[in-house]
Parts: sequence; structure tokens; C-alpha cells
Amino acid sequence: MRLTRYFLPVLKENPAEAQIVSHRLMLRAGMIRQASAGIYSWLPLGFKVLRNLENIVHEEQVRAGHIPMLMPTLQSADLWRESGRYDDYGEEMLRITDRHGRDMLYGPTNEELITDIFRNSVRSYKDLPLTLYHIQWKFRDEIRPRFGVMRGREFYMKDGYNFDIDRDSAIHAYNRHMVSYLRTYERMGLKAIPMRADSGPIGGDDTHEFLVLADTGESEVFYDSAILDLKLGDRAIDYDDRAQCAAIREEWTTPYARTDETHDEALFHGQVPEERRRSSRAIEVGQIFYFGTKYSEPMKATVVNDKGEHVPVHMGSHGIGVSRLVGALIEAFHDDRGIIWPESVAPFKVGIVNLKQGDSAADTACESLYRELTAAGLEPLYDDREERAGAKFATMDLIGLPWRITVGPRGLKAGVVELTSRKTGESEELKPADAIARLGEIYLGQ
Repeated sequence: MRLTRYFLPVLKENPAEAQIVSHRLMLRAGMIRQASAGIYSWLPLGFKVLRNLENIVHEEQVRAGHIPMLMPTLQSADLWRESGRYDDYGEEMLRITDRHGRDMLYGPTNEELITDIFRNSVRSYKDLPLTLYHIQWKFRDEIRPRFGVMRGREFYMKDGYNFDIDRDSAIHAYNRHMVSYLRTYERMGLKAIPMRADSGPIGGDDTHEFLVLADTGESEVFYDSAILDLKLGDRAIDYDDRAQCAAIREEWTTPYARTDETHDEALFHGQVPEERRRSSRAIEVGQIFYFGTKYSEPMKATVVNDKGEHVPVHMGSHGIGVSRLVGALIEAFHDDRGIIWPESVAPFKVGIVNLKQGDSAADTACESLYRELTAAGLEPLYDDREERAGAKFATMDLIGLPWRITVGPRGLKAGVVELTSRKTGESEELKPADAIARLGEIYLGQ
């Protein structure tokens, strides 16, 4: 993409309404614009990051054996009355009446709707296990929407729902989701810690939140620092292997890690050596629940078991805040110049900066780099504006592309361009073909 043809409305000054780093930088980098309190338009740069995160979530869900679908944003209030949650959910739910006087709601979550779909479609235990998920916009009418996409009213979320014949099978689904979430966050470059949490209005006894440590987080957390050394890495995982999934859950949940709602001070001091005790603020980026028959019993979602009996299915739900993740990533990866995107989620792989637009040699070299990087699938952003070099560097630093190739007449006389890492700030002079090859090794394993 050429910057002269792109829509990137960057701001030079920090917006007065932005209280935290991610909100400031998303506004300054032209990623979002507020439509109303807690509701944002996603501009092209922000939308690309959102889609990159969504793709990672989809890939890891499918790898774990979960099936994508799409449910509507509006739901019938009758389903929520059937489950007993319509009156219990509170003022965060946006309630609507259509032209025929029917009560509707803008979905904050989808347990009722997916249970209705299941009960009208599945009859036998032979059709289980089943996990369905979608990524869809949700709405919760926060009393004080703030911090940009970190606490908005409209948000983009992956929510999945498992249906199993008994508790043991449902706990395996719970463990499977925990493993797939750990892998998802690692691919995004994040250290998300599963912590014992409170289930809130979703319900159920088993629940873990996934939290990213950050000073601006809304939650206070307590944890054993040993958990920071854990990593899935490239280990092979068989999601049908109950023992393996259970072992990974045990590995990640044995070290003490809890949110303030479930924190046990006596257990914390008794279980964790003093030198490993930590407390911090953290950002919630996902949560998994097992709630048994909480919804299937009142909504009569049953299957016939191997004895010919009608039994309620055991269920769980599993969410990842995809739009919130954009803010969490920026909170985790930034400096005083702007965003520092991990390579897996960056909106563009590399930025090309032409130090002397209009110089025939520089223009030719940049055009050649642009064509070859594009052909290699490395999607560059070419700053071809008639701007001074300092302004171009400031824009690249602000939007946080992982790599920058700087092209200028002086370097070209020596046959080199400059390849710079946004993360480390280190630069290296390389022949243009070698710079492309280096980026290919990083991104494509070539």
C-alpha cells in the first residue's frame, strides 16, 4: 500500500479525552475514531490489526476442533426469560422493542441463542461432543465507558459453546479451550496468565480468566512468578487426548494465580515462597466457563443417552475479547514514540521510507522494493509522501511496523539500504535483495 493512497489520519498531539496509552496511541495512529461514548469506528489501520487477531483466533479454534458459525447481534427476549437471565442481567443489557411490540435485546453474550439452536437440531449423544463458536459484535451498556476499546460499550468478541454428554467430557472441553487459548495468545506475542476467577452473570463453578499484566489493567491480581516461565512453544498437541490437555491445564494452574475476587491471602502465603509472590494490575483478554446444566435444564436442551434416557447436556462457554486485545497489545508493546507491533499481528510487515521523494535513483529503488516485497507476500507500506525525513520516521514509529527499510541517495551510491527493527532500534545496511531475503526469513521461513 502506498501511503499517498491510504487513509491514515494521524494526530500530532495527544487527545485530551484519552487517559491510557492504548487509547492515546490508537487515536493518534489513526486506528479508531469515537462515534459516541464507548462506540468506535475502526479505521483502515486498526481494522487490519483487528482482522489479523481474528484470523489467529479462527485458526487456533479450528485446530482445536471447534466449528465456526455466525449468530445475529439482536436476540429475542423470550429466550432470556426462559433461562431466567432477562431480569437478572441488569442495566448493562440494551433492551429494544421492535415495531410489532416484541421485546428484543442487543446480545451481550449468546448462551441462550446457541442453546436454542442446539435443542432444535441435536437429539442423540452420538452427535456429541460439539463445540460451536462465532466472532461477533456485542453490546454492554457500561455505566462509565472509558479507556477506548479497553472498556467500550460495543466490542468484538469470540464466544464459543461446548455441548457434552457428561461432566467429564465437558471438563475435557474446558481443558481443550484452555490449551487453545494459551496457544492463541502466544501466537500474538502475549503472555496471558490463566487465573482462577469469579463467574459473574454467566454462572458456573469452574472459570478462569486470561490476564495480561499491565499497569493500566482493571483487575488486581496475585500470582506466583514461576508461571511467567511457562510456555507452550512448538510442542505437538493432540486436542482429543484428554490426559495431555488435562496435564497442560495442571501445569498452568498449579502455580498460584488469582484475581482479587477469588484471592486467598492465607493460601497465597502458605503456597508461594516469599521471593516469588507478586501482585499487579492486569487486563482481562479472555475467559472460559464450565456451567454444567445451568442453561440446558431450564431450556430443555437434552439428548438421548446410550441407555435411551433423555438427559440435559453439559455446557461451557469460552470468550476472547478480540477488539480488547488490540488495546492490550499496545499496553504491552509501546515506547515513548509509539506502538511496537509483534510481527504476527502488525498491520503491515514493513515500512519503506523514501528519504528524497523525486530523486530518480531513490524513487526507482523504492518502487523496486515495493514490487518485490509485495510479490513475496510481505505487504509493505510505502511512505511516498512529499514530506521531510523526520516526519516520515515519526509516522513509522507511531504506527509501529516491525521493520523499516530506509532508502536514500547516499546509501544507494554504496548499493545499500537500511533495515531497522522497531523493537530493538538496531539498523543494518544491506543490499536491497538481501534486505528482502532477510524479511522473507523472518516472516516466511525462507
